[in-house]
Amino acid sequence: MKLKYIVILSAALCLLTGCGGKKETVSSEGTAVTTAKTTAKVSVTTTTAAKTTTTVTTAKAASEPPKDLVLKGRDAVEVYENITLGEFVTEKNVELKDASVKLNTSDTGFFEVEIPYIYNGSEFKQKLQYSVVDTTPPVVINSGWEPNHKAGTPFDLNDYVGFADNFDSAPVLTYTGDIDPDKVGLYPLTATATDSSGNSVTWDVSICVLSEVPRPVDDNPRVDYSEFISRYDGENVRFGIDVSAWQTNVDYNAVKAAGCSFVIIRVGYFYSQITMDDYFRENIKNATEAGLDVGVYFYTTDNTQDGVREHARWIAEQLEGYELQMPVAFDWEEFANFQKYHMSIKDINDVYAAFADEIEKCGYSAMLYSSKNFLYNIWNEETKSSHPVWLAHFVDDTDYDGEYAIWQASAYGHIPGINGDVDMDIQYTDRKLS
Repeated sequence: MKLKYIVILSAALCLLTGCGGKKETVSSEGTAVTTAKTTAKVSVTTTTAAKTTTTVTTAKAASEPPKDLVLKGRDAVEVYENITLGEFVTEKNVELKDASVKLNTSDTGFFEVEIPYIYNGSEFKQKLQYSVVDTTPPVVINSGWEPNHKAGTPFDLNDYVGFADNFDSAPVLTYTGDIDPDKVGLYPLTATATDSSGNSVTWDVSICVLSEVPRPVDDNPRVDYSEFISRYDGENVRFGIDVSAWQTNVDYNAVKAAGCSFVIIRVGYFYSQITMDDYFRENIKNATEAGLDVGVYFYTTDNTQDGVREHARWIAEQLEGYELQMPVAFDWEEFANFQKYHMSIKDINDVYAAFADEIEKCGYSAMLYSSKNFLYNIWNEETKSSHPVWLAHFVDDTDYDGEYAIWQASAYGHIPGINGDVDMDIQYTDRKLS
């Protein structure tokens, strides 16, 4: 009978001394609460000839947050600013649990963030408020490249200029100055684009009202492909072209013999619907058979993520049976009147990200095609670093200082196997292409 007492009391004693361990939980009010796995009140019953019940009560003090807590953050941050909690907090006398967590800056307005911190080995949380503001004015993309207006037709300045805002998808265009769209003459105007946060940009533009608008004059010098190779030949470079239905019937064996190593082919385009390039089937078949490395590009005016994802899936369907050695390029060029597409700069970057994501799900790699101006003013650093860039800059020596894997250096090349002009490209083989 004494042995039975010893065994039962030993088990009870183990429960009371914490053999079961403990765990910590954090309340939403900033208090750490320590809870034993056994209950604070433990009843131990032993069996004897006469029943005896012994009750033992234990208690453990809860940890307390610091009474002199210092945890202050910035009053305001910029919309879409890439900022961590560690960068947001300006003053503190405790350790942040994870300073690398990103602050939400996806919209303007007032927000609250709950910041976990460590004090005396316990975790607590403190709420801080902040505002997200937009202080960035719209960007002028087209200040008036072709300001010729035909007399007697309706006038809208949006037809002659282009601008974009980092946050607002519908900035408002106004102008001062007088113009008579029915009377021939030169009319100086001052244009202003204003976003929803009140930020604005102003520039001067002169509209020339003419009885007949002249056709553009093409006085660009043509460049022989052999001269092009000779000028830029060196280590880690190879030469190519990009083609569409504009080049009609291409002799790819002659193209390859001229020193061309790769071709990027237009697979199709989108205005109001997806349309295959008239020469795509012929181009990809003949270029592949000639032994050229092949990539494709798709021209689009779509302004939706769902739309470009559909484009990507359509492209993958057209590529069945063919193997690409180069990426699928995204070609969006409607920047002359960008505001008509009701996108912010953030929106167009998200559209490209959706296309790249979908094309990769289909088993292909993505590439961004764009000119120097838009690479600086439209495409953000995250976009440009996420996938290779195909730079369009028609000069003898580009001064674009960003990263790019292919340079489209001329639109006025002449190469054996093609009648007329063709775009000429340089690939830098020591730069990542996929």
